[in-house]
Amino acid sequence: METLYSLQQVSFSYGGLQVLSEVSFDIGKGELVGVIGPNGAGKTTLLRLLAGYLVPQRGSVEFLGKDLHGYDKRSLARMAATLPQGIATVFPYVVEEFILMGRYPHVDRRFGYGREGEEVVRDVMESLGIEHLRGRLMSMLSEGERQKVYIAQCIAQSPKVLLLDEPVSHLDIKHQMQTLELLAALNKDGLTIAMILHDLNLASEFCSRILLLSRGRIFSDGDPANTLTYQGLEEAYGTVVVVRENPLSGKPFVLPVSKKYLGQ
Repeated sequence: METLYSLQQVSFSYGGLQVLSEVSFDIGKGELVGVIGPNGAGKTTLLRLLAGYLVPQRGSVEFLGKDLHGYDKRSLARMAATLPQGIATVFPYVVEEFILMGRYPHVDRRFGYGREGEEVVRDVMESLGIEHLRGRLMSMLSEGERQKVYIAQCIAQSPKVLLLDEPVSHLDIKHQMQTLELLAALNKDGLTIAMILHDLNLASEFCSRILLLSRGRIFSDGDPANTLTYQGLEEAYGTVVVVRENPLSGKPFVLPVSKKYLGQ
């Protein structure tokens, strides 16, 4: 498997607060990696380091064997598309225009987006089943529709990697499943994905690999069966859980346990 990202002994702090400490791991081409962990574990900081938004204070982040910050911003945008959480929802654009902006790393300054860019956008909208939204204002979309458009803009960037920070946290169950099934299909077609998820059961079902962060360090790294154990989760999250097997998928299923059942 070709290595895309390689992190070696990466540490980062905000002021005097240490957020990540000596984090090392690789991400291979075609992986679908879920990043989980309690609040404050360093998940968003890690994603921002992968996106090149932050520079590690110690250690290194490499992409395709070269220091990530040795690439210019335009080249970085061609390699990785990032979908942060909490995007403003009021845009004075229609859907097709908004998705087309994802082509900015490929824009010819003399000829603009060009016919190729427009064709890419049409193909992306068709593949995601959102052609009917093309002329709608972004501000008039539902949460589920808007999330699909955000992902469409990222795909239109034609990246090697898609980085997502809690892509389903504000969606209902139906739209969570639609979004994650869409991402799984894109991954099956070869797109490498790393995403932060708070729902451990969604991470278990959709991610082939899980990074569990705790206190700024990698607590465990592996497939769901090896990372989502009750012993590890209880230590990392500081709460009692029961882990069972999903009868349909065979993947781990995590149930939090209330104190009232523990005699506390």
